[in-house]
Amino acid sequence: MKFFLDTANVDEIKRINELGLVDGVTTNPTIISREGRDFEEVVKEIASIVEGPVSAEVIGLTTEEMVKEARVLAKWAENIVVKIPMTEDGLRAVHLLSKEGIKTNVTLIFTVSQGLMAAKAGATYVSPFIGRLEDIGVDGVALVENLRELFDFYQLEAEIISASIRSLKHVEEVAEVGSHIATIPGTLFPKLWSHPLTDNGIATFLKDWEAFKK
Repeated sequence: MKFFLDTANVDEIKRINELGLVDGVTTNPTIISREGRDFEEVVKEIASIVEGPVSAEVIGLTTEEMVKEARVLAKWAENIVVKIPMTEDGLRAVHLLSKEGIKTNVTLIFTVSQGLMAAKAGATYVSPFIGRLEDIGVDGVALVENLRELFDFYQLEAEIISASIRSLKHVEEVAEVGSHIATIPGTLFPKLWSHPLTDNGIATFLKDWEAFKK
């Protein structure tokens, strides 16, 4: 499973990218606004740091607005993927953009039917939101599992990005059911490589080493 960072914090991206763990980055207007910087400037900088896809979201809600914005975004860097909301106009925009070779990430997926429609419309990626589904008592991991089974069965090319990831458990569970990608907040990433027993083991080794040297 590939790891995408769900952040617009450049320092955070650089730090984790140096570990060889960043396969891509997802952003949205809310995340970028927290950085207090120009939207275009941030997206271009991220795209220059990361070799993999960088998702940048459109603001418009009509097909015409989305397509116009997407064409501009796609010119900022070769690895830009345009994030499109899951709506009728969004699906139409995805279909048009796919014919132009512009890669898209359809966001805010909450059902199997939405995921299938996005994939059939020509989306490069579809993003089911795990955490938000759990907020309303729905099994988000099961959605990812069902989408992966159907994508494989019907040989759909779109990749599944498990989004709204909030815990280590989420990451492990979506990996187990075959999600192609998990997009993970930068604050959560260290929890993937950390464990109290690891820390305790290192402390014990160092203590034993100091005793041995004496």
